[in-house]
Amino acid sequence: ELVEVETKGDQIQDELLHRLGKTGAFVRALDEQVLAGELDAAVHSMKDMPTEFPENLVVGAVLERGPAGDVLVTPDGSSFEELPAGATIGTGSLRRTAQLNAQRDDVNVEPIRGNVDTRIEKLLAPSLQREHERRVEKVENGELGQGAVDEWFEDLSPIEQRALERDVDTEYDALVMAEAGLERSGLLHHVPFERFDPETFVPAAGQGAIAVTAPDGEMAELLTDIDHPRTRVETTVERTILAELNGGCIAPIGVYAVVRGQYVHTVVRVLSVDGTESIQTSRDIPIATHGRGAVRLAEELIDRGADELVETARENHE
Repeated sequence: ELVEVETKGDQIQDELLHRLGKTGAFVRALDEQVLAGELDAAVHSMKDMPTEFPENLVVGAVLERGPAGDVLVTPDGSSFEELPAGATIGTGSLRRTAQLNAQRDDVNVEPIRGNVDTRIEKLLAPSLQREHERRVEKVENGELGQGAVDEWFEDLSPIEQRALERDVDTEYDALVMAEAGLERSGLLHHVPFERFDPETFVPAAGQGAIAVTAPDGEMAELLTDIDHPRTRVETTVERTILAELNGGCIAPIGVYAVVRGQYVHTVVRVLSVDGTESIQTSRDIPIATHGRGAVRLAEELIDRGADELVETARENHE
Protein backbone atom coordinates (compact mmCIF):
# COMPACT_ATOMS: atom_id res chain seq x y z
CA GLU A 1 0.00 0.00 0.00
CA LEU A 2 1.32 3.45 -0.96
CA VAL A 3 0.72 6.26 1.52
CA GLU A 4 1.19 9.86 0.37
CA VAL A 5 2.52 12.17 3.07
CA GLU A 6 2.70 15.94 2.73
CA THR A 7 5.93 17.12 4.33
CA LYS A 8 7.03 20.53 5.53
CA GLY A 9 9.04 20.94 2.35
CA ASP A 10 5.90 20.40 0.28
CA GLN A 11 3.79 22.77 2.35
CA ILE A 12 6.10 25.81 2.27
CA GLN A 13 6.17 26.48 -1.45
CA ASP A 14 7.52 30.02 -1.40
CA GLU A 15 10.38 29.63 1.06
CA LEU A 16 13.85 28.76 -0.17
CA LEU A 17 14.95 25.21 0.50
CA HIS A 18 17.96 26.26 2.58
CA ARG A 19 15.68 28.26 4.90
CA LEU A 20 13.36 25.36 5.73
CA GLY A 21 15.28 24.49 8.88
CA LYS A 22 17.71 21.64 9.36
CA THR A 23 18.99 19.65 6.42
CA GLY A 24 16.43 17.08 5.29
CA ALA A 25 13.24 19.11 5.63
CA PHE A 26 11.59 16.99 2.94
CA VAL A 27 12.25 13.65 4.63
CA ARG A 28 11.78 14.16 8.36
CA ALA A 29 8.01 13.71 8.40
CA LEU A 30 8.19 10.43 6.50
CA ASP A 31 10.97 8.94 8.59
CA GLU A 32 9.22 9.90 11.81
CA GLN A 33 6.22 7.85 10.71
CA VAL A 34 8.47 4.90 9.86
CA LEU A 35 10.06 4.98 13.30
CA ALA A 36 6.63 5.30 14.91
CA GLY A 37 5.50 2.13 13.15
CA GLU A 38 2.90 3.93 11.02
CA LEU A 39 4.79 3.08 7.81
CA ASP A 40 6.97 0.09 6.95
CA ALA A 41 9.33 2.10 4.74
CA ALA A 42 9.71 5.52 3.13
CA VAL A 43 10.83 6.55 -0.35
CA HIS A 44 13.03 9.63 -0.72
CA SER A 45 14.95 11.61 -3.25
CA MET A 46 18.43 10.89 -1.92
CA LYS A 47 19.75 14.41 -2.46
CA ASP A 48 17.18 15.66 0.08
CA MET A 49 18.25 13.23 2.79
CA PRO A 50 20.35 14.27 5.79
CA THR A 51 23.66 12.50 6.21
CA GLU A 52 22.90 11.70 9.86
CA PHE A 53 20.19 9.13 10.60
CA PRO A 54 18.05 8.51 13.67
CA GLU A 55 18.98 5.41 15.63
CA ASN A 56 17.48 2.20 14.20
CA LEU A 57 16.76 3.75 10.78
CA VAL A 58 18.78 2.63 7.74
CA VAL A 59 18.83 3.02 3.97
CA GLY A 60 17.48 -0.40 3.07
CA ALA A 61 17.78 0.10 -0.68
CA VAL A 62 19.17 2.53 -3.22
CA LEU A 63 17.48 2.15 -6.60
CA GLU A 64 19.29 2.36 -9.92
CA ARG A 65 20.24 5.96 -10.48
CA GLY A 66 18.68 8.20 -13.08
CA PRO A 67 20.53 11.14 -14.66
CA ALA A 68 22.73 12.73 -11.99
CA GLY A 69 23.32 16.15 -13.52
CA ASP A 70 21.55 19.49 -13.84
CA VAL A 71 19.90 21.01 -16.89
CA LEU A 72 19.15 24.54 -18.07
CA VAL A 73 15.54 24.88 -19.25
CA THR A 74 14.51 27.81 -21.45
CA PRO A 75 11.30 28.65 -23.34
CA ASP A 76 13.14 28.97 -26.66
CA GLY A 77 16.00 26.47 -26.43
CA SER A 78 18.75 29.01 -25.68
CA SER A 79 21.96 27.61 -24.22
CA PHE A 80 23.59 29.00 -21.09
CA GLU A 81 26.16 30.90 -23.14
CA GLU A 82 23.44 32.29 -25.42
CA LEU A 83 21.48 33.88 -22.59
CA PRO A 84 21.82 37.67 -22.77
CA ALA A 85 23.52 39.73 -20.10
CA GLY A 86 21.01 40.50 -17.38
CA ALA A 87 19.04 37.31 -17.97
CA THR A 88 17.10 36.01 -14.96
CA ILE A 89 17.70 32.38 -14.02
CA GLY A 90 15.52 30.66 -11.43
CA THR A 91 16.71 28.14 -8.86
CA GLY A 92 16.10 27.46 -5.18
CA SER A 93 19.53 25.87 -4.66
CA LEU A 94 22.55 27.58 -3.10
CA ARG A 95 24.82 25.13 -4.93
CA ARG A 96 23.36 25.97 -8.33
CA THR A 97 23.31 29.69 -7.58
CA ALA A 98 26.99 29.73 -6.61
CA GLN A 99 28.04 27.77 -9.70
CA LEU A 100 25.96 29.95 -12.02
CA ASN A 101 27.53 33.08 -10.54
CA ALA A 102 30.99 31.51 -10.82
CA GLN A 103 30.51 30.86 -14.53
CA ARG A 104 28.76 34.11 -15.43
CA ASP A 105 28.65 37.25 -13.32
CA ASP A 106 26.39 39.05 -15.81
CA VAL A 107 23.21 37.06 -15.10
CA ASN A 108 20.72 37.44 -12.28
CA VAL A 109 19.89 34.35 -10.24
CA GLU A 110 16.51 34.55 -8.50
CA PRO A 111 14.80 32.11 -6.13
CA ILE A 112 12.00 29.88 -7.36
CA ARG A 113 10.08 27.21 -5.45
CA GLY A 114 7.46 24.61 -6.22
CA ASN A 115 7.48 21.19 -7.79
CA VAL A 116 8.89 20.63 -11.27
CA ASP A 117 5.57 21.29 -13.02
CA THR A 118 5.02 24.53 -11.10
CA ARG A 119 8.48 25.85 -11.92
CA ILE A 120 8.12 25.02 -15.62
CA GLU A 121 4.74 26.76 -15.68
CA LYS A 122 6.27 29.86 -14.11
CA LEU A 123 8.98 29.85 -16.77
CA LEU A 124 6.62 29.44 -19.73
CA ALA A 125 3.80 31.71 -18.53
CA PRO A 126 5.03 35.19 -19.63
CA SER A 127 5.87 34.29 -23.23
CA LEU A 128 2.67 32.29 -23.66
CA GLN A 129 0.58 35.10 -22.20
CA ARG A 130 2.17 37.61 -24.57
CA GLU A 131 1.46 35.31 -27.51
CA HIS A 132 -2.14 34.92 -26.35
CA GLU A 133 -2.58 38.69 -26.16
CA ARG A 134 -1.06 39.07 -29.62
CA ARG A 135 -3.47 36.57 -31.11
CA VAL A 136 -6.48 38.09 -29.36
CA GLU A 137 -5.51 41.49 -30.77
CA LYS A 138 -5.23 40.04 -34.28
CA VAL A 139 -8.70 38.52 -33.94
CA GLU A 140 -10.10 41.87 -32.82
CA ASN A 141 -8.41 43.56 -35.79
CA GLY A 142 -9.82 41.01 -38.18
CA GLU A 143 -6.40 39.59 -39.06
CA LEU A 144 -7.34 36.17 -37.68
CA GLY A 145 -10.62 34.28 -37.63
CA GLN A 146 -12.83 34.04 -34.54
CA GLY A 147 -11.72 30.52 -33.66
CA ALA A 148 -7.99 31.13 -34.07
CA VAL A 149 -7.25 31.65 -30.38
CA ASP A 150 -9.16 28.54 -29.32
CA GLU A 151 -7.40 26.46 -31.96
CA TRP A 152 -4.02 27.74 -30.81
CA PHE A 153 -4.88 26.92 -27.19
CA GLU A 154 -5.98 23.40 -28.08
CA ASP A 155 -2.65 22.78 -29.82
CA LEU A 156 -0.70 23.64 -26.66
CA SER A 157 0.62 20.87 -24.43
CA PRO A 158 -1.14 20.39 -21.07
CA ILE A 159 1.66 22.14 -19.17
CA GLU A 160 1.56 25.08 -21.59
CA GLN A 161 -2.20 25.36 -21.11
CA ARG A 162 -1.75 25.44 -17.34
CA ALA A 163 1.07 27.97 -17.65
CA LEU A 164 -1.18 30.32 -19.62
CA GLU A 165 -3.45 30.61 -16.57
CA ARG A 166 -0.66 31.15 -14.04
CA ASP A 167 0.11 34.50 -12.39
CA VAL A 168 3.84 35.08 -11.93
CA ASP A 169 5.72 37.68 -9.92
CA THR A 170 9.10 37.13 -11.58
CA GLU A 171 9.75 36.61 -15.28
CA TYR A 172 12.45 33.99 -15.74
CA ASP A 173 14.57 33.56 -18.85
CA ALA A 174 15.72 30.11 -17.73
CA LEU A 175 15.58 27.59 -14.92
CA VAL A 176 18.21 25.20 -13.58
CA MET A 177 16.97 21.91 -12.16
CA ALA A 178 17.86 18.26 -11.84
CA GLU A 179 17.50 16.31 -15.07
CA ALA A 180 16.14 13.36 -13.08
CA GLY A 181 13.29 15.49 -11.76
CA LEU A 182 12.41 16.65 -15.25
CA GLU A 183 12.53 13.07 -16.52
CA ARG A 184 10.42 11.61 -13.70
CA SER A 185 7.81 14.33 -14.20
CA GLY A 186 7.42 13.23 -17.80
CA LEU A 187 8.51 16.63 -19.12
CA LEU A 188 11.95 15.82 -20.49
CA HIS A 189 10.69 15.74 -24.07
CA HIS A 190 8.25 18.65 -23.72
CA VAL A 191 10.61 21.54 -22.94
CA PRO A 192 13.93 22.63 -24.47
CA PHE A 193 16.92 22.01 -22.21
CA GLU A 194 20.71 21.97 -22.15
CA ARG A 195 22.67 19.49 -20.04
CA PHE A 196 25.41 20.84 -17.80
CA ASP A 197 28.60 18.78 -17.63
CA PRO A 198 28.57 17.22 -14.12
CA GLU A 199 32.37 17.42 -14.03
CA THR A 200 32.23 21.23 -14.11
CA PHE A 201 28.70 22.08 -12.93
CA VAL A 202 28.80 19.58 -10.10
CA PRO A 203 25.48 18.10 -8.90
CA ALA A 204 24.35 17.54 -5.34
CA ALA A 205 25.35 14.42 -3.45
CA GLY A 206 22.83 11.69 -4.22
CA GLN A 207 21.18 13.62 -7.04
CA GLY A 208 19.21 11.37 -9.38
CA ALA A 209 19.04 8.51 -6.86
CA ILE A 210 16.01 7.18 -4.98
CA ALA A 211 16.49 5.71 -1.50
CA VAL A 212 14.20 3.62 0.66
CA THR A 213 14.55 3.96 4.42
CA ALA A 214 13.29 1.39 6.89
CA PRO A 215 13.83 0.25 10.48
CA ASP A 216 16.97 -1.81 10.89
CA GLY A 217 15.82 -5.42 10.83
CA GLU A 218 13.50 -7.61 8.78
CA MET A 219 12.14 -4.88 6.51
CA ALA A 220 15.61 -3.58 5.72
CA GLU A 221 16.69 -7.12 4.84
CA LEU A 222 13.75 -7.50 2.45
CA LEU A 223 14.70 -4.30 0.67
CA THR A 224 18.16 -5.59 -0.26
CA ASP A 225 16.55 -7.41 -3.21
CA ILE A 226 15.96 -4.07 -4.97
CA ASP A 227 19.26 -2.46 -3.98
CA HIS A 228 21.47 -1.39 -6.92
CA PRO A 229 25.12 -2.01 -5.93
CA ARG A 230 26.71 0.46 -8.33
CA THR A 231 24.41 3.29 -7.28
CA ARG A 232 24.96 2.35 -3.63
CA VAL A 233 28.73 2.73 -4.06
CA GLU A 234 28.45 6.04 -5.94
CA THR A 235 26.06 7.63 -3.46
CA THR A 236 28.01 6.30 -0.48
CA VAL A 237 31.10 8.12 -1.74
CA GLU A 238 29.13 11.31 -2.35
CA ARG A 239 27.30 11.32 0.97
CA THR A 240 30.42 10.37 2.94
CA ILE A 241 32.23 13.39 1.53
CA LEU A 242 29.24 15.63 2.22
CA ALA A 243 29.07 14.39 5.81
CA GLU A 244 32.81 14.86 6.40
CA LEU A 245 32.52 18.43 5.11
CA ASN A 246 29.57 18.98 7.45
CA GLY A 247 27.59 20.20 4.44
CA GLY A 248 23.93 20.07 3.50
CA CYS A 249 21.37 22.44 2.09
CA ILE A 250 23.05 25.42 3.78
CA ALA A 251 26.36 25.14 1.90
CA PRO A 252 27.15 25.22 -1.84
CA ILE A 253 28.74 21.78 -2.22
CA GLY A 254 28.68 19.64 -5.33
CA VAL A 255 29.78 15.99 -5.23
CA TYR A 256 29.63 13.66 -8.21
CA ALA A 257 30.82 10.05 -8.23
CA VAL A 258 30.58 7.52 -11.05
CA VAL A 259 31.92 3.97 -11.15
CA ARG A 260 34.43 3.44 -13.95
CA GLY A 261 35.92 -0.02 -13.99
CA GLN A 262 37.55 -0.72 -10.62
CA TYR A 263 37.48 2.93 -9.56
CA VAL A 264 34.95 5.53 -8.48
CA HIS A 265 35.71 8.72 -10.39
CA THR A 266 34.82 11.50 -7.97
CA VAL A 267 34.55 15.27 -8.43
CA VAL A 268 33.98 17.66 -5.52
CA ARG A 269 33.40 21.40 -5.66
CA VAL A 270 32.94 23.62 -2.60
CA LEU A 271 32.06 27.26 -3.23
CA SER A 272 31.40 30.46 -1.39
CA VAL A 273 27.76 31.51 -1.42
CA ASP A 274 28.40 34.18 -4.06
CA GLY A 275 30.52 31.86 -6.20
CA THR A 276 33.63 34.06 -6.09
CA GLU A 277 35.65 31.42 -4.20
CA SER A 278 35.89 27.76 -5.13
CA ILE A 279 37.85 24.69 -4.06
CA GLN A 280 37.61 21.77 -6.46
CA THR A 281 39.29 18.42 -6.89
CA SER A 282 38.81 15.08 -8.62
CA ARG A 283 40.04 11.61 -7.72
CA ASP A 284 39.75 8.01 -8.89
CA ILE A 285 39.01 6.08 -5.69
CA PRO A 286 39.42 2.27 -5.67
CA ILE A 287 36.03 0.60 -5.28
CA ALA A 288 37.46 -1.83 -2.73
CA THR A 289 38.21 1.06 -0.35
CA HIS A 290 35.63 3.60 -1.51
CA GLY A 291 34.47 4.51 1.99
CA ARG A 292 37.93 5.26 3.36
CA GLY A 293 38.92 6.91 0.09
CA ALA A 294 35.97 9.29 0.34
CA VAL A 295 36.96 10.27 3.87
CA ARG A 296 40.56 10.95 2.82
CA LEU A 297 39.41 13.08 -0.10
CA ALA A 298 37.23 15.16 2.20
CA GLU A 299 40.12 15.57 4.64
CA GLU A 300 42.31 16.91 1.84
CA LEU A 301 39.62 19.44 0.92
CA ILE A 302 39.40 20.53 4.54
CA ASP A 303 43.15 21.04 4.59
CA ARG A 304 42.70 23.34 1.59
CA GLY A 305 40.08 25.45 3.39
CA ALA A 306 36.80 23.86 2.32
CA ASP A 307 35.56 23.80 5.91
CA GLU A 308 35.99 27.57 6.11
CA LEU A 309 33.75 28.08 3.07
CA VAL A 310 31.15 25.76 4.63
CA GLU A 311 31.31 27.57 7.98
CA THR A 312 30.92 30.96 6.32
CA ALA A 313 27.85 29.68 4.46
CA ARG A 314 26.45 28.39 7.76
CA GLU A 315 26.98 31.77 9.42
CA ASN A 316 25.23 33.51 6.53
CA HIS A 317 22.34 31.09 6.86
CA GLU A 318 21.95 31.74 10.57
